[in-house]
Amino acid sequence: MEVTTLIILGLNYGYQEMRDIGRFVKSIGPDIPWHVTQFYPTYKIVDKPRTPVETLRSARKIGMEEGLSSVYEGNVPGEGGENTYCHACGSVFIERHGVLLTRDNLLGGRCPDCGTWVGGVWM
Repeated sequence: MEVTTLIILGLNYGYQEMRDIGRFVKSIGPDIPWHVTQFYPTYKIVDKPRTPVETLRSARKIGMEEGLSSVYEGNVPGEGGENTYCHACGSVFIERHGVLLTRDNLLGGRCPDCGTWVGGVWM
């Protein structure tokens, strides 16, 4: 299971709201990935601005502060927030660019640098 929150300024973003979502996801399981995703004004919502990358970084930081081990910034390829970092040592072991997987160094569900178990089902 993974959780995605499309962040739309003026509709569903606030410091406390992000903290509450992070706490809720953690209450289910701290290893559940949470994707905080950038909104683009299209189709039926064109009166709201694109979500700034700084807003996504703030939401990601909040999720990590709440104890989630995997929080990702979505819809912003190449910014770095889509990569998977070890929650113990901080090294990058899975790199992504948009929908492309560019590097996967995970070894048997463990960080290749420090050996910490990474939550999930790994094949």
